[in-house]
Amino acid sequence: MAQQQKAGKPTDQKADEWQQDLNPNPMAGQNHGIERSDAVNNDLTAADVKELHGYLKDYTTDELRQIVILPVGARLEQGAKYLDLKDPERKEFMAMGVMEATSENWYVPKSEIGYPLWNRLTGVQNPERIDTGNE
Repeated sequence: MAQQQKAGKPTDQKADEWQQDLNPNPMAGQNHGIERSDAVNNDLTAADVKELHGYLKDYTTDELRQIVILPVGARLEQGAKYLDLKDPERKEFMAMGVMEATSENWYVPKSEIGYPLWNRLTGVQNPERIDTGNE
């Protein structure tokens, strides 16, 4: 009796010679693995980006050191919230799995910054939410 093959599924266990061309990064968009942690732990902060000092002139050096910037090529975590400091409106957005940092943006991951500083970056005006220390 001949072996019956299911449509679209090879029965041999050989690797598909075209798989690398069709899917060069099979883990793209996944929320696990080493890529994100390496990007966040790269120690790049707003204090290191001289151009940002003009954009964030009302922030102290200590505050700039708390603002993590994803390096070019870092993959954004699907479903996580970010802020692009190059966006004049500084609106929070939720990332899709195919997104990655480019030279056209300065992405700040919400998960890596304290709420008062995040709220201040996004333009929240309520003093209780930005913790200005003026009590």
